[in-house]
Amino acid sequence: MSVATYRPVREAMRPEPRTIAGLASVAEAMDVMRDHSISSLVIERRYEGDEYGLVVMHDIAEKVITPNRSPQRVSVYEIMSKPVVTVDADMDIRYAVRLLTRFGISRTLVMEKGELAGLVTLRDLVFTYIPAAAGEGAAAPGAKG
Repeated sequence: MSVATYRPVREAMRPEPRTIAGLASVAEAMDVMRDHSISSLVIERRYEGDEYGLVVMHDIAEKVITPNRSPQRVSVYEIMSKPVVTVDADMDIRYAVRLLTRFGISRTLVMEKGELAGLVTLRDLVFTYIPAAAGEGAAAPGAKG
């Protein structure tokens, strides 16, 4: 029986995620996403005590393109998810994976001491965790035993 090794979410997260104001248009958000080759943006808080929002490509496809709305006339705040599930930077990757899969979400914001520290995707978590698990005695994918 192997004992799993603790690996914090901070090892998998992408620090300093791109942010945008909620009043920005979807067209502006798409420009930022395109320029930085990313598929999600964090929506800035409007005041202390407010929560962050998140907009992903699926939101744009479902809430702008499918109903044939103008990206120049739709504000990001109209289509974002808010509040967003968050995880602490010190949370064990295994628990973060469970949380994301339980809620059927592909990414989450990472918080540290109440402040935005990064963004992490399920893909990032799995790829960061699996090498650690494989090194604990499990055969690595493709390894001959």
